[in-house]
Amino acid sequence: MKKSAKFVLLSLTGFIVLTLTVSVSSPGKSDEWIPLLDKNLTQWESYLSYAHKPDYNGKIPTDASGNPIPPIGYNKDDTRVFSVLNDPGGPVLRISGEKYGCLFTRKSYENYHLVLDVKWGEKKYDPRKNKLRDSGILYHSIGEAGVEYFRSWMLSQEFQIMEGHMGDYWCQANSAIDIRSFPSEGIMNRVADEKQPFAPFKGGGDYYCLRSANHESPAGEWTRLELICFGGKSLHLVNGHVVMVLKDSRYSKPDGQEVPMKQGKIQLQSEAAEVFYRNIRIKPLTAMPKVYADLF
Repeated sequence: MKKSAKFVLLSLTGFIVLTLTVSVSSPGKSDEWIPLLDKNLTQWESYLSYAHKPDYNGKIPTDASGNPIPPIGYNKDDTRVFSVLNDPGGPVLRISGEKYGCLFTRKSYENYHLVLDVKWGEKKYDPRKNKLRDSGILYHSIGEAGVEYFRSWMLSQEFQIMEGHMGDYWCQANSAIDIRSFPSEGIMNRVADEKQPFAPFKGGGDYYCLRSANHESPAGEWTRLELICFGGKSLHLVNGHVVMVLKDSRYSKPDGQEVPMKQGKIQLQSEAAEVFYRNIRIKPLTAMPKVYADLF
């Protein structure tokens, strides 16, 4: 049984937040932005797995005696991995990154436009202490957390948030999707391009795609991210630029059968780097916006 989440309200100067949401269960008007962030994180729950070590290999961590260590679990955040900073302009979410896990919406969403601002903090932790800062938006999230390599997240599609890689795509667990992209060659990964044909991404084949170009803001500044989802199609936008065009969101069953995956919860990753989020808002869509329709 999940316990109530506990979060701490802190103070911060210099950040501005305007937050907004929309849910499958309460559709609202198509032009109505709904805030997803408040000082008590009332629309979110949390899951934490482990503070992974540099030698993590995908297996369940063990103690000194070789016994499996259970994950921290749902809504058990005594170390304040997730907290809200009280800025005069509104709430700012801080994710410390000290432990792997996620903050995830209580509700599931389908056919929506999600907007948020992201900015890196200073702190980094093992096993990524000497690597690029990393986080992510995981969308169409279903099932339980802890089902992928890092035992931290739900089955989902990933909008990558990483230094120099805002908008990349990763399969999470057994998810699959098609992306307009250049073919991979040798050790080179596929690169997104809106003029290229769609190609499949799934486990056992291509499961990672680079964004088409780098539009991240300079260090120390906020980057505006947008995720547009409609009918199994999605777009990754960074500072107003489309960096990836995706369609046919789905997941694979153990027998190979592919099942559409068009709705689910939204996760924000804690992945060994301090990161801040503000202006988190969402609104329902009745169609893919006309300005982007030709991309599909």
